[in-house]
Amino acid sequence: MATVYLSLGSNIDREKHLSAGLDALVAAFGDLRMSQVYESEAVGFDGDNFYNLVAAIETDLSVGELALRLRHIEDDNGRLRGGPKFSARTLDIDILTYDDLTGEVDGVKLPRGEILKNAFVLLPLSELAPDTQHPVAGKTYQQLWEEYDQAAQKLWPVTFDWPAA
Repeated sequence: MATVYLSLGSNIDREKHLSAGLDALVAAFGDLRMSQVYESEAVGFDGDNFYNLVAAIETDLSVGELALRLRHIEDDNGRLRGGPKFSARTLDIDILTYDDLTGEVDGVKLPRGEILKNAFVLLPLSELAPDTQHPVAGKTYQQLWEEYDQAAQKLWPVTFDWPAA
């Protein structure tokens, strides 16, 4: 079984789509671990704020099979494709890491570059897996967060009740 870290984000009906995405991940992969949910401003375009989190799953699927399964979950939640790369999203699920694989695997670049570029990925990842090493940078996610310019992107924790009581 591979340990996979996933980034989930939404800026359209955020609680509904993140909850549905998490429910679908549990249905497909069983138990998961997740970070807090953070709200952040849209990066790369003018739009509504995003909710973001990082989840950890265990899977026997290959990287390509996993990417396809995640794409179906996004599509089931109204994800529209074909628009600008940086635009509003009902649900976005990205593979951040798949064990310690590096390079392009089944068309997926690992580890995902956003880990080192975006606070809305690095902070929740450092919270969920503080002592895990980035497979290329060779530093733990906690170290990477401590070295990150934390004033560069605004984000803050939000209350997010999942699973719903």
